[in-house]
Amino acid sequence: MEKATMHSLDMVNENIKKIGCLFPECITETVDENGNVKAAIDFEKLQENLSHATIGEGEERYQFTWPGKREAIHNANAPTNMTLRPCKAESVDFDNTENLYIEGDNLEVLKLLQENYLGKVKMIYIDPPYNTGNDFVYNDDFKEDTESFQSKSGMYDEDGNMLLQNFEKNTESNGRFHTDWLNMMYPRLKIARNLLSDDGVIFISIDDNEQENLKKICDEIFGEQNFLNNFVWLNKPEGRQISGVGAAGTHEYILLYSKNNTKQTVYNLSANWLQQIMPSSYNGINADIKTDAKGAYIITHELYNGNSKFNEETRPTLVFDIYYRETDGDIKIEAVSETHIHSGYVKIPPHPCNDGVHKYHAYRWSKEKILRESNDLEFIKKDNSFKIYSKRRDFDYTAVKDIITDIYTTNGNKNIRDLEIKGFDYPKSVELLIFLMKMVTTFYQDEEGESVKKVNNSIILDFFSGSATTAHAVMQLNAEDGGKRKFICVQLPEATAEDSEAYKAGYKNICEIGKERIRRAGNKIKEEFGEKAKDLDIGFRVLKLADSNMKDVYYSPAETDSADIFDVNNVKEDRTPLDLLFQVMPECNLPLSSKIEERTIEGKTVYFVNGNYLVACFDEGITEKLIKAVIDVPDSEKPYYFYMRNLGLESDKVLDNFEQLFVHYSPTTKRKVI
Repeated sequence: MEKATMHSLDMVNENIKKIGCLFPECITETVDENGNVKAAIDFEKLQENLSHATIGEGEERYQFTWPGKREAIHNANAPTNMTLRPCKAESVDFDNTENLYIEGDNLEVLKLLQENYLGKVKMIYIDPPYNTGNDFVYNDDFKEDTESFQSKSGMYDEDGNMLLQNFEKNTESNGRFHTDWLNMMYPRLKIARNLLSDDGVIFISIDDNEQENLKKICDEIFGEQNFLNNFVWLNKPEGRQISGVGAAGTHEYILLYSKNNTKQTVYNLSANWLQQIMPSSYNGINADIKTDAKGAYIITHELYNGNSKFNEETRPTLVFDIYYRETDGDIKIEAVSETHIHSGYVKIPPHPCNDGVHKYHAYRWSKEKILRESNDLEFIKKDNSFKIYSKRRDFDYTAVKDIITDIYTTNGNKNIRDLEIKGFDYPKSVELLIFLMKMVTTFYQDEEGESVKKVNNSIILDFFSGSATTAHAVMQLNAEDGGKRKFICVQLPEATAEDSEAYKAGYKNICEIGKERIRRAGNKIKEEFGEKAKDLDIGFRVLKLADSNMKDVYYSPAETDSADIFDVNNVKEDRTPLDLLFQVMPECNLPLSSKIEERTIEGKTVYFVNGNYLVACFDEGITEKLIKAVIDVPDSEKPYYFYMRNLGLESDKVLDNFEQLFVHYSPTTKRKVI
């Protein structure tokens, strides 16, 4: 029986494994501060492998740095033993929903999400503090270990609830204005990259205060080659003068980075839809829509390649005569000839080239493609000759531009006002988030490089969730296109001011606003879409960041005086079995939205997660009869994991027989104890 780790991934160890895959000779062993053997990198050997491509200490190099950067990197890689406690009372449809609303410091939450969402998030959108001098900035102290920091900062009260004293305003007078902001953003973005799927992207809203610095750290974290766009969002066309000098500001930015740019394609969206939401930037379809046996189409370009660089010299196989019989549309293709004819056919020579060197433009299609797909060509008669056009059947789609217009800051205010929620200033608009989500979650590139429409079940993460616009937009877009996208919203329970409209309306912190918005928006969308939205997931599980469910003795057994740590109650008294289940689920690589079934067996509560994948009982007094009820089942129902507490078994006799029972009935089940 193995002991569960009950802490998040140590990314340093993960990085050591990656280096070991490339340079196994660089892996060695050393001992930690407790004398335990651990894996380490032989840096001298690693340097030998990279001899001509390393830079020594003090040598000049291109870099972007600031005080505290080293500690910020360390903090991103360090594990946490904090946990997420489920709160059924504040959730909606807890047992069935696949959406998550998480309260707490997003750095710790992101570390926890790494366990089971590593490489699984399709899209991240964040609207972080812009560092205007009045923002709350997460005051990470990188010079102390997590436990020491939490103790000194007063981050948690005696019941383990998060307090807010360590989140301070970052004012220009503190002397670390940009440094504090960078130290706050860097580790969060570094972990965010780990969460993205290979084809995942991140959108980051920002303004001129930190746009330049944000791009520099994103270039470093995501790779300069993975920068895709810097959208200019014309959010306030009437202008706003803040600095007292220069022109009034009218726009913000949305930076877009991918995890891997080779997995991205051109972002196409419906031209008509874009024209509806951004009439200042898109014209819709500006062509006659025709119909043939295959359906609707438009014609835009002739079949020849308009670039004179493609000619009989550079593309000889694409320069030929086409013979067309008007009566039945038959086509023949022959080499270019001034004399050759086919009776009953009109000869269409290649388009003449006017570059002064070559005679012809090349066609865009090969001979084979023309003969194979002739029903996708249109021959238009003009002056006793014919021009050939290719039919465009995906004419409703056009490439997205890197400017966003006609969606204003006021749209966001209206969205939340329509739900009769007061007290949240300048939320992002639902329309803006839907535009971004449509761009990356409704199309993919097929094997031939064509964009194909696809309504998917992507995970959308927002770890500066604010008023929960992202959750609102996910539900709205799913209702519109039948998608199964899931949201994960993370927000610090930042207190509302006692004289604010929000406080007077009963919202003591921003999370209360966000959760209420999701409830009201979900019900409103269900009502508006009726039968079409009958299966729409408008629920969400509420999880709250807290210190570990386990007492210190669990993590430092050597420091206890107990002779046998398995006789020690190592679970904090206020924690529930469901709390423990949510701390072990990440170790089993199970999403926090996994289906959980609660059964009573032999008078004890037993959890079955994702069927029989994980079976857990954290009650005391587990009997052999209960164990047999769980593992003496058909092979297809045997659990992959079985978890229990160290004090869970009823007696020494059950403990003595425990391993034999599993060896006999379910030898492949991984047994773990906390």
